[in-house]
Amino acid sequence: MMKRIFLAAIVATFAAGSAFAEDTCASKAVGKDGKPLAGAAKTSFLKKCKEDACAPKAVSADGKPLAGAAKNSFMKKCEMGA
Repeated sequence: MMKRIFLAAIVATFAAGSAFAEDTCASKAVGKDGKPLAGAAKTSFLKKCKEDACAPKAVSADGKPLAGAAKNSFMKKCEMGA
């Protein structure tokens, strides 16, 4: 019985890990023909993808959207981590 529980836990861990890995911008960088993007197209796509991922998170503690230097600082930090 313990072996089954242990095996189920291991399978669930790997399944969850692969699900989280699929949401990165680099994994989404694929052209219309299904081939991975390269060069300037990839760079442009990654920049836009990171901006789109970080923009909704740019809010202050009271829920108001950030503006000016605070927004620029937040976006720079967020894009480095995305």
